[in-house]
Amino acid sequence: MTITKRAIVLSATAAAVTAVIVTGAGLHLSKSQAFFRESPKEIVDEVWNVIDRSYVDGTFNQVDWKAMRMQYLNRSYATKEEAYKAIREMLKKLGDPYTRFMDPDEFKNMQIDTSGELTGVGIQLAADEKTKKLTVISPIEGSPASSAGVLAKDIITKIDGKSTEGMDVNKAVTLIRGPVGTQVKLNVARGDRELEFQLKRAKIEIHPVRFSVQKSPTGGNIGYIRLVQFSANAAPEMREAIQNLEKQQVSGYILDLRSNPGGLLYASVDIARMWIQDGGIVSTVDRQGESDRENANRRALTDKPLVVLVDGGSASASEILSGALQDNKRATIVGTKTFGKGLVQSVRGLGDGSGMAVTIAKYLTPNGRDINKHGIDPDVVIELTDEQRQALVRDRDKIGTAADPQFAKALQVLNQAAAVRPQAESKPN
Repeated sequence: MTITKRAIVLSATAAAVTAVIVTGAGLHLSKSQAFFRESPKEIVDEVWNVIDRSYVDGTFNQVDWKAMRMQYLNRSYATKEEAYKAIREMLKKLGDPYTRFMDPDEFKNMQIDTSGELTGVGIQLAADEKTKKLTVISPIEGSPASSAGVLAKDIITKIDGKSTEGMDVNKAVTLIRGPVGTQVKLNVARGDRELEFQLKRAKIEIHPVRFSVQKSPTGGNIGYIRLVQFSANAAPEMREAIQNLEKQQVSGYILDLRSNPGGLLYASVDIARMWIQDGGIVSTVDRQGESDRENANRRALTDKPLVVLVDGGSASASEILSGALQDNKRATIVGTKTFGKGLVQSVRGLGDGSGMAVTIAKYLTPNGRDINKHGIDPDVVIELTDEQRQALVRDRDKIGTAADPQFAKALQVLNQAAAVRPQAESKPN
């Protein structure tokens, strides 16, 4: 299975890439075929064909997919909107919240976190696979949502007073987005509490990597790297961070993937290769059982001790990276269980300007673990209380410091690893 950089997205977000594959271009059609392509039924059939060719589950969730085609093409559609409603109804039968249809406006407005800039409040959304409720995967660090205190696993119950019961993720994204400077009110369920957030929309510039040198209690220096997204510039920024910290002769590293919702597959592979000298990184398996395996390339930038911080907002590409580091015994994973999103989507443009995301494969860790719905279990578990979490939200400068309990634990684990490690060169041969 060939993985292209443009089309493959590993993210639990409601956003989508804008790379398109327009079908039917350049064909010479008969009059009857041309009429069919211009009718609302054409887009229904186009979506059906994409699923029929590419969907990861060859049983289509135990649905007779060929019968679905006849059922939906035998209907009459007076408008494209009626066809769009039917498409969403058809896709719902797959039971997969990540396979979704976007009308032209939704497809145009939805952005994946690869451009380095977003407009909105900075929330990553998905429909919970069991409850179908709109769930926050992660607020983007530094965004209006993050600054206001929105947390991973929060359930959005209302948007500007409109109930989200049964609401499609794409519809929710459309309602939340809007012009910079305008406001949107979100009602959120957090456990048994109901919260309300008044958020001002903003342009969010994203630099996926930040790093610093931290003093260890034992007197040495350690490198702290926080990665917030696997965007197109994540790998080059990560390389720069490691090379800079190596020059400062740090004794080890803490890589913070907390609340990182994922992003591009190739970014996670490239970053894994900076830490892993030999071994597997990830394999993707489609419905034919074909597997594409990505391996280390013997070009790791450092072999110094590494601790990785994760939590329930660490999803998809974050889980690929942490799973690869864990299976190769390259790092100790500290924090709480990750989100559990082990599916690969391809985002495609359709003939009328609409688009769809279709789950085409699942990914496995080097040891063959399927982490979808389960997640990565940390080697060392440390939970944050609500009070500790809120303190970090109120003062984000405390993240990655001694005032951050999970970071403090990671530092302890790193010091133990560095103490038992013999002195060696910083870069693998």
